[in-house]
Amino acid sequence: MLQDIKPHTIRNEYQNKKPEDSDFVLIFWNDFVYLKNGVLDEADKSDKSSLKIPSLKIPKFDDFLKIFPKIKDDARYIFSIDEKSCFLVNLETEIIAGKIEDMKLQRLRNVLGSEPEVLDFACATAFHLSKWYKTHQFCSCCGKKMKHEEDERALYCPRCDFVEYPKIAPVVIVGVRDDEELLLVKNVGAAESGYKNYALVAGFVEIGETLEETVRREMMEEVGIRVKNITYYKSQPWAFSESLLAGFFADLDGDKTIHLDENELSEAIWVSRNEIPAPDSVMSLTGDMIEAFRTGKIE
Repeated sequence: MLQDIKPHTIRNEYQNKKPEDSDFVLIFWNDFVYLKNGVLDEADKSDKSSLKIPSLKIPKFDDFLKIFPKIKDDARYIFSIDEKSCFLVNLETEIIAGKIEDMKLQRLRNVLGSEPEVLDFACATAFHLSKWYKTHQFCSCCGKKMKHEEDERALYCPRCDFVEYPKIAPVVIVGVRDDEELLLVKNVGAAESGYKNYALVAGFVEIGETLEETVRREMMEEVGIRVKNITYYKSQPWAFSESLLAGFFADLDGDKTIHLDENELSEAIWVSRNEIPAPDSVMSLTGDMIEAFRTGKIE
């Protein structure tokens, strides 16, 4: 899955540190990220911590300093992968455009699936924080410009002392079994965008709910069926919806007739284990769960 980056390790505890010229820097524009093109140079080949793939690599401050000598002034530390620190910088894209050799905006989702996996996870996690910083510049209580806490990853209001932490919304994903069949669905939005793969029933946790209660509610709301034997499978941070996904398998409890919520789903079908198509990728928790059932890892 996206977070499986071994043998690399990520250290995401907050540190109030300043960037070095050789540290990595990530700059986003909407859901695009600036990445560097080109073949690996000798420094890359000798740097075992370098976050790179054959055609793309994360830029370093070195790549910007000649044109933007003050780029490190407002850099915000986000995490370290192995021994290499990664920072966020907020630069207007039109300032960068065309000024850095071999530097281009890449759509973040197009980067996913690249090698090594650590690049995918680094970009996705940084995107999560970048979006949060961008959408929480002002206090939601009094409108004052927010400031960064110095000892934790948080924003605070200097006027009313309100403190804001990164948004992480809990979501459940449910694989419902009826003996050798698995319930597969297609979301309305995905179908309209041309995405053809099947998914699983999923939904955000409501206030006052346990994860298991969310599983039951989502199943009734979206497909009108009851479930039992709810069993936790795995979890996954998912930056694109600022979520923490919790995967569960459950068994059908009673009538298997589907009552489709057409506002949420365009299709829902029961599919036999041996007829389930292999997912394009197991990078997502949904793909991993479908593959686990298809291959018999989950009975």
